[in-house]
Amino acid sequence: MNHTNLPPGPNASVRAAAMQDGLCVARVSGQERDLYTIVSDHGTMPAKVAGKLMHQATGPLDFPAVGDWVAADTSGDVAVIRAVLPRKSVLERKSAGVTSAGQIIASNVDVVFICMSMNENYNLRRLERYLSVVWASGAEPCVLLTKRDLSLDPGRYETEVGLIALGADVLVVTDKGEDGYAAIERKMAAGRTYAFVGSSGVGKSTIVNHLMDAAVMATSDIGKADKGHHTTTTRQLFATPAGAFVIDTPGMRELQLDAVDFDSAFADIETLAARCKFNDCTHGGEPRCAVREAIEDGRLSAERMENYRKMQKEADHQERKAKAAEIAIARWRRAH
Repeated sequence: MNHTNLPPGPNASVRAAAMQDGLCVARVSGQERDLYTIVSDHGTMPAKVAGKLMHQATGPLDFPAVGDWVAADTSGDVAVIRAVLPRKSVLERKSAGVTSAGQIIASNVDVVFICMSMNENYNLRRLERYLSVVWASGAEPCVLLTKRDLSLDPGRYETEVGLIALGADVLVVTDKGEDGYAAIERKMAAGRTYAFVGSSGVGKSTIVNHLMDAAVMATSDIGKADKGHHTTTTRQLFATPAGAFVIDTPGMRELQLDAVDFDSAFADIETLAARCKFNDCTHGGEPRCAVREAIEDGRLSAERMENYRKMQKEADHQERKAKAAEIAIARWRRAH
């Protein structure tokens, strides 16, 4: 990424504080395990986390992520990241495995493009999960329905998605034809940061290559059974020729919930629930349940409601695990 095209970052007071300590403000543009790439006014260089920052970290969320602004010592051949500066948005999911820790997908993103292809990958319930996570991140969600050329009725997909992607733009795109990605380009603006998320093989890297006007990311097609190859294995931040900043992310077959926003992602259900006779209505057998009435008369999909319940249980379980982990860590620290 050209360091002369860095987007607006931390305010002047934060930059001044970093300079007082002999550090410079940089942005994380790449990560491969514990090695980072940062971009600053001094150029692009590899970086590692300072020992003090590593020791003070209580979990993965305290470490730098692609998109982060950091204060770094760039005096050596390998920069040393001393601090992660405050984030304006954090797109995160639960880490793989049994731990309750969160994992940052990208930070300081303005718009998250949720990519879903119009073939075997099409799944409204999975899209609801993505929308819940993106709304909670502080970024704006935008649904990209990719591979328009593979569908005989793209309008049907767009209508169905529009019914659940409440408050978010829905764009239908294809890599066939010169204007196949024109809708994305109209959505983007110089100086803003955009992340692309979704399953493997839905076209994220192809879109990034188009926006960069260069083959910066490897690509592959999705398989017949919705098993796209994981062509992107790391997260990278690029500056496009048009002056926007894009982050491509590895494909995720399953998005485990960490921070979620049900009020925004399921605004229709939340609005209906407020009209129920009882404030603690479980939407089961209670009288004058507005949610159940909406399902019965076809205004609300039973599948959407079931996914809402499932995700709420998952989020509650994750929250309990996180609190238990915090208590355990606090006890260990008091003991040691």
